Amino acid sequence: MIVGKAYKGKKTKDLLRQLPAGSIAIIDHADIDRISAEGLVATAPKAVINAAKSISGRYPNVGPGIINAAGILLIDDCGDDVFTNIEDGAEICIKGAKIFCNSKLVATGTLLTGKLIADYLKHAERAMDKMMADFVKNTVEHLNADAVALIFDPVVPEIKTNMHGRQALVVVRGYDYKADLKMLNPYIHDMRPILIAVDGGADALIEMGLKPDIIIGDMDSITDDALLCGAEIIPHAYTDGTCPSLPRLQGLGIQAEPWPLSATSEDLALLLAWEKKAELIVALGTHSNLVEYLDKGRSGMASSFLVRLKVGTKLVDAKGVSKLYRAAPPAWQVLVVLLATLFVVASIIAISEPLRDVLRVLWLNLRTNLGI
Repeated sequence: MIVGKAYKGKKTKDLLRQLPAGSIAIIDHADIDRISAEGLVATAPKAVINAAKSISGRYPNVGPGIINAAGILLIDDCGDDVFTNIEDGAEICIKGAKIFCNSKLVATGTLLTGKLIADYLKHAERAMDKMMADFVKNTVEHLNADAVALIFDPVVPEIKTNMHGRQALVVVRGYDYKADLKMLNPYIHDMRPILIAVDGGADALIEMGLKPDIIIGDMDSITDDALLCGAEIIPHAYTDGTCPSLPRLQGLGIQAEPWPLSATSEDLALLLAWEKKAELIVALGTHSNLVEYLDKGRSGMASSFLVRLKVGTKLVDAKGVSKLYRAAPPAWQVLVVLLATLFVVASIIAISEPLRDVLRVLWLNLRTNLGI
């Protein structure tokens, strides 16, 4: 039996911003993705109640397994009753797969054990062939002349940051993005690239003591503090000009010109770096395989495919850079080693009479040759 205060949110990433540790999270998240699962684990709830199916069988999403491995109870497929019958902050009780509020049974779901999750994932893996075929078909269908023209001849917003001839680092809130960012810390401090953050990537940079130069995205996974850090803001808009993030930005006193383009926000970041003549584009946390795209709710990758075709000659994966790049040691470390070496040499000379005699002879010969 688990008892705790319940906090609910139809969008998991919005709920994570206000979920207290030790509470019970109520979500409506079909196919819980890895990033959302890691976010839930980081907030340390007692349990997670999902109104939807955590593993629908469309593809083998790893989110539920991450939650289960962290020892957090996951009650699955409870239906909308958990949202209609439970108020935010209400104390609830979980017994098995049954949920009670004020001693009244309000919803029943399925307790996802490790074995059950493994069984669901095996079933989902068998559906991957069809999912791959559908994904490729969707991608090809969207590779039309208009899409090619949008990507290869885009209308790019004017910016104050000068990228010409400089390297650019695009930080996306993807798999292992924080760990990869730490690995690239020497590269960032030595090369001083232009820092382009996509949504929540800005918060990761700020946590490392870095300030993004540019922030691009629909601004749904970024904090107000990051938006107010002084970076140039480029909100992503739909092709009809609608920009959902504009009211929030205006409420913060931020004036920004939306960029309407039928592509992902990370595509826009890569395009911006290319069009503004960056010398090299380093991508960190970007999506690169079928499961990652499906985790993001994408049924195809036409825009990403075209963007990578365009910028490929300058594009480098962050993990590749971390292996290829070796940072030069800081000057203070070189000085410490030099001083330590001199100390050792001086100590040897001080305790060695024969060596002192040799040095005296050398000094006399030098004075004689120089006529001193």
